[in-house]
Order: sequence, then C-alpha cells, then structure tokens
Amino acid sequence: MKKLLTHLLTTAIASTALLAFGAFAQDTSSAVGLWKNIDDHTGKPKALIRISEANGELHGKIEKLLRDPSQDQNPKCVKCQGELKDQPILGMTIINGMKKDGNEYNGGTILDPDNGKVYKSKMALIDDGKKLNVRGYIGVPMLGRTQTWVREE
Repeated sequence: MKKLLTHLLTTAIASTALLAFGAFAQDTSSAVGLWKNIDDHTGKPKALIRISEANGELHGKIEKLLRDPSQDQNPKCVKCQGELKDQPILGMTIINGMKKDGNEYNGGTILDPDNGKVYKSKMALIDDGKKLNVRGYIGVPMLGRTQTWVREE
C-alpha cells in the first residue's frame, strides 16, 4: 500500500510539473507574447512590448523601456497627438487592431512614440516564430520601414 501511495504521489507531482511547464510554453505560431524591439537605425534594443489578443485583434503595450542610465527613464510622448499627448511612453499601447490574415497580421496601426505619428502596420513571424517583422507605412507598404523584433523567452 505504501508503494502504491508513493507511486501515485510521484505521478501527481510529475503531472503537475508538466502541466505547469506547458502553461509557460510559448506558442511560436502566434505573435502573442513578449517582444524586444530593435531600432532599425541604431540596431540597439529599445523596449519590451507585450502583444496580446482580444476579440481576434492584437494589441501591443510597452512593458519596459531599455534606455541608457543617462536618459530619462520615464519619458513622455511629447510629439503624440490627442489623448496620448504628454502621456508616459511606458505602459502606452502602440499597436492596435492587427488581425491575422494568412501568414501575416495587418489592418491595424502602430504608433512611433519618437515622432508621435501613427502608421498603418503589418507584421509577419519569421525564424520559426522567434522573430517578428513589424512594418509601419503610409499609404502602401512600400512606403515605410521595417523593424525586426526578437521574442523574449
């Protein structure tokens, strides 16, 4: 009887550990998750952005700024318009309304807090979901720029 209880307890612990690991495993077939954006001009990391899904749309919020200690650690979006004007960049939602369309996400917008402008956007997972190409553009995708973000694990 003692052997049976030990076996059951061991099985229960192992099962719980596997379930817990599964809860933290990332779905690399989706853009949902935590991403480090890399500045396409400097090549340096700028921020961690949490992409989440609600009602079939992706939204991205700045979770952490990766700034030099000499820089303002809580900058405001001084160039933003409307309700975002002079709001803290940390915690700001910069991606809105992105919808899955085949192998891409599009139909939404992205805000560049550096210049306060909102661009049309499209995104595509690359490198087996470890990277995300994020393109902001005006009018047509050819008139824009792309950043490659790296999934944080």
